[in-house]
Amino acid sequence: MKKWIFIIVVILIIGYGGYKYYASKSSNNQQQTMIQNRTTNVQKGKFEVKVSGTGTIQPVTSEDIKSAINNNEIDEVLVSAGESVKSGEELITFTDGSDPITAPADGVITTIAVSNGERVQSGQVVAHLTNYNFLKTIASIDELDIPKVQAGQPATIKVNALPDQTFTGKVTAIANEGTSTNGVSSFDVTVSIDNPKNLKVGMSTETSILTASKNDALYVPLDAVHTVNGQKFVMLAAENPDQTQSNNQGTGQNFSRNRVMVKTGLANEDYVEITQGLTEGQTVRLPNLASSSTSGQFGSGRGMMFGGMGGMNRSGFGGGMGNRNRSGGGNSGGRSGN
Repeated sequence: MKKWIFIIVVILIIGYGGYKYYASKSSNNQQQTMIQNRTTNVQKGKFEVKVSGTGTIQPVTSEDIKSAINNNEIDEVLVSAGESVKSGEELITFTDGSDPITAPADGVITTIAVSNGERVQSGQVVAHLTNYNFLKTIASIDELDIPKVQAGQPATIKVNALPDQTFTGKVTAIANEGTSTNGVSSFDVTVSIDNPKNLKVGMSTETSILTASKNDALYVPLDAVHTVNGQKFVMLAAENPDQTQSNNQGTGQNFSRNRVMVKTGLANEDYVEITQGLTEGQTVRLPNLASSSTSGQFGSGRGMMFGGMGGMNRSGFGGGMGNRNRSGGGNSGGRSGN
């Protein structure tokens, strides 16, 4: 009886091992990996660098109106909350004939804090004035980008509540002090809005500030530029399949022949300007995409392959750009190369 039990156990072990081997081999056969050789052409055109930040719509003019008279009795409050006034218009008069309190600017009286017959003290807030015709946004800009921001630079503003509209403006003020959150500082940048029609105070905004622009610039994607020992270079595309294979191995004369040393200029989140080493229309290599597909329970995936560089440092141009995630998209977060 024990002999039969032993034989059955052995058969089960052998069967289970065979099943695992077959399943593993079948799984490997199901997975297919394809290498996509990627190239791009050197482009020429207008190159822009922008920085972005989020914020809210605020009025340009919003201030408390205070009494300059001490212990005087109010004769008459001439306006009410919600009423529009002009700069210099009388708002409050006094029984003793003292100079009246007047509006410091055009706007709307949003609150009145006193009434007829009351006595007011010097410095007491008697009303509040807001001008809704002239609006601004206060954008929070990362500390790494703030050195590039200057007064007068043009900006575009997207408002979350009005996704189909784009507003324009310009930088009018830059905060001298920042605020720190989780060890990262940001600075408030004030951008006046040219035509704030349909905008409301408090709406959320995404502001993009143009910090640099150059016409007829040569540029390539950031990941086309590689850095080794402080030297930047790109790889020209192979002229034939055999050359492609040699490049992927990272050996032979083809690698040296196709490597071109370059100098860079302006850069944004997507592209970098090439100031020396390339001409318009040349085809350069990008890091290969390795896409693997599997059937059944294994799903699919895609990754990046940096073949063709052997044992070199593959930090790339972007390696010196900082790792901080930035708000906004497009051309924000640009840097200058060497």
